[in-house]
Amino acid sequence: MLQEGSGPAPPGGHQGLALGGLRDPGGQPSPSPALSLPQGVPVLFMRSDGGLTPMGAFSGSRAILSGPAGGVVGYAVTTYRREGGQPVIGFDMGGTSTDVSRYAGEYEHVFEATTAGISIQAPQLDINTVAAGGGSQLFFRSGLFVVGPESAGAHPGPTCYRKGGPLTVTDANLCLGRLLPEYFPCIFGPDEDQPLSRDATLQAFRDLSADISASLGPGSALSLEEVAMGFIRVANEAMCRPIRALTQARGHDTSRHVLACFGGAGGQHACAIARTLGMSKVFIHKYSGILSAYGLALADVVHEAQEPSALVYAPESYARLEERISALEQECIRALEAQGFARAQISTEAFLHLRYERTDCALMCSAKDHPATPSSCRSGNFEASFAARYSREFGFTIPGRAILVDDIRVRGTATTGLGQEEPVAAAKAAAHMEKVTRCYFEGGYQDTCVYLLEHLSWGHSIPGPSILIDQNSTILVEPGCTAVVTRLGDICITVGSGVVRPVGPRLDPIQLSIFSHRFMSIAEQMGRILQRTAISTNIKERLDFSCALFGPEGGLVSNAPHIPVHLGAMQETVQFQIRNLGANLREGDVILSNHPRAGGSHLPDLTVITPVFWPGEPRPVFFVASRGHHADIGGITPGSMPPHSHSLQEEGAVFISFKLVKDGVFQEEEVTKALMAPGQIPGSSGTRNLHDNLSDLRAQVAANQKGIHLVNELIGHYGLEVVQAYMAHIQANAEVAVQEMLRDFARRQGEPGRPLLVEAEDFMDDGSPIRLKVAVDPEEGKATFDFTGSGHEVHGNCNAPRAITLSALIYCLRCMVGRDIPLNQGCLAPVRAIIPKGSILDPSLDAAVVGGNVLTSQRVVDVIFRAFGACAASQVRVAWRGPRAVGPVPGGKLG
Repeated sequence: MLQEGSGPAPPGGHQGLALGGLRDPGGQPSPSPALSLPQGVPVLFMRSDGGLTPMGAFSGSRAILSGPAGGVVGYAVTTYRREGGQPVIGFDMGGTSTDVSRYAGEYEHVFEATTAGISIQAPQLDINTVAAGGGSQLFFRSGLFVVGPESAGAHPGPTCYRKGGPLTVTDANLCLGRLLPEYFPCIFGPDEDQPLSRDATLQAFRDLSADISASLGPGSALSLEEVAMGFIRVANEAMCRPIRALTQARGHDTSRHVLACFGGAGGQHACAIARTLGMSKVFIHKYSGILSAYGLALADVVHEAQEPSALVYAPESYARLEERISALEQECIRALEAQGFARAQISTEAFLHLRYERTDCALMCSAKDHPATPSSCRSGNFEASFAARYSREFGFTIPGRAILVDDIRVRGTATTGLGQEEPVAAAKAAAHMEKVTRCYFEGGYQDTCVYLLEHLSWGHSIPGPSILIDQNSTILVEPGCTAVVTRLGDICITVGSGVVRPVGPRLDPIQLSIFSHRFMSIAEQMGRILQRTAISTNIKERLDFSCALFGPEGGLVSNAPHIPVHLGAMQETVQFQIRNLGANLREGDVILSNHPRAGGSHLPDLTVITPVFWPGEPRPVFFVASRGHHADIGGITPGSMPPHSHSLQEEGAVFISFKLVKDGVFQEEEVTKALMAPGQIPGSSGTRNLHDNLSDLRAQVAANQKGIHLVNELIGHYGLEVVQAYMAHIQANAEVAVQEMLRDFARRQGEPGRPLLVEAEDFMDDGSPIRLKVAVDPEEGKATFDFTGSGHEVHGNCNAPRAITLSALIYCLRCMVGRDIPLNQGCLAPVRAIIPKGSILDPSLDAAVVGGNVLTSQRVVDVIFRAFGACAASQVRVAWRGPRAVGPVPGGKLG
């Protein structure tokens, strides 16, 4: 992106070019080869932290998110100020993905993030990305409407681009009449001289609608408009998920925000997104189609200086901290003055990277809102800032624990003075309407007025449904919404309630996809709460935890993408508690369990289960659960992971069906006794970190409470019957996906109409075998996984509880499906598992298991993948030979 400075150069500053994310063919940062700049004109690059930097100080690793960062600056400088300081959610919808962010008076930075699988430690604006944009492809898979993550890209682009591309979100909007080809330039087709093709889009949707109707069966046919509208609704729900994670999961009320919508495709979805999230106002800048580029011109020039520290934040260290802060401030000021800025244009802000002793989670804290006190640094009360930030982020503080300073950082900012916009003329007559077209909404086709933004003036009020068009974007004002042109020519939309679409328990493939996102969002937000409120390094930093939602019978409904080995095991735990406690489960109870026979993995993994009750229902209607690895629960070695344990009692405290909360009261005394009980065994100890255990258990209870709140909110909106019906539909959908995979495998590897048998074997380091025979029924799409012949229970601790074997199985099935499907109980529905009791995969009650969770589980995964030939060097050519399939690839091994 390129943005040229406009207007007179600010005093002491300069007029120049701001660039974002430019690369030469070799991938290195460079100015555009087409630029020919006068001598002395500076070139500035946007960085991921929202600041500009000169070419000589530019680093590619600090500009990964330069484009989205420009958009954040754009709406922060415009929307936030014009809406009187109301918190703003940025919604930047482009062709491939959608970026969401939040601004409430100051930029929210992160200092370590993972982009495209690469972890980068550099200041970045906190921007969440979801793979749903205008170019996201549309699929109907296993009865589910799917949007993305695959993108059509710029070439071939959507179907309407006339280059043979796939159906996309853009095509869906075109099909529904929300994009008007006559207002687009004729730049499409092989020779780039034709308009958008509505005919090609309609024909592609007719074909897809026919396939969907055939799949759904008689009486369930969908029109092409219903199919296109369904994909739009699914795309909207996918884009709502990161917004919920950015607000609700962090304790913010989404409805109290303004939605700042920009990007080429954002205006077509703004009203629907805001309505879904309960937001009443949408703000669309007059340059919304290019707001990221416009933001480059508004951004400040930034220079940062940082150095490591090893000080304790305490009075004896204040003088040294002040000395280093002052030195870094002078460094920033000199660097900015060298770029031509006057001292009056430069401001500095000091940050300390602080963390509690014995934790790894450091927070970069400014003292901006915490002025100095007699007992603090002269630069500000950083301790108060850290405590407030830590409490807001994690829900608690740790009084009495030392605070360490990992880094000292100063951010110098030079203000350019740009960004003053001229007001537009006031309206003197009614808004000029270009034409009336027909657009499809929830209630069917409606007459929709079309306006050109260039013909609208300050004060014009446009009721929906209507379409506002300028050279860079199309804005859809939905029925029940009203758009008003502001004094500066921006669009402010008041969002109405709209048409409430009734949803019944009968399967609707569109609603199925929406519920899939809603169920997943519940588990994700539970995980965010657990991470925020936990105190231990294992959960907060290593993320060794999982959260999930379960049905009334204990079957897995949805889980966030946390730890794979927890997935099937947690389901076994919930189902055990239902069998074991039955009617003894009451509202206000929370169950703690970790015993392998009760569905546990190994003892440090403590599972907290809370039943969800609904008024008028005597039994729980759902269950929520969280499993976290505690750093120590006693046993013969610190860490409760002894390498030489021979019995379960040596590995720590054991819980089967322990009521952690009873009638709403946290049973601290009882759980403390249980955690210290291993100390009564000779050579063993009780927990060595009781404070962290109790804090993390409270965090797990809090995560479950968040899940209960979200489940109740969902039931309150749709009704219990509908929510439970779609729970079953989601599970059935996963079952269909696994059945299709099994049929396809049998078709590729076996003979038509005949059962297929494959087998594989591998060994633990001590020689214990893991044997598997898989019998696949190609007609039914079912399979039997028989582990008979696997080694006997071992005297060491590499025994894997039955729940671990099921976790490995559900993980492998999910991987082999090869696409994104709901991961739930349905994945195991077409599968029968035979696991011999007394074996290494289903040991006795007192067997040591701490190593089986991490070692044997992986070997089980290896054996399953080997049987299916799913990994490199494991492929086999199989043919039916009576009781089993044989025929190794030349040069390879059977299985």
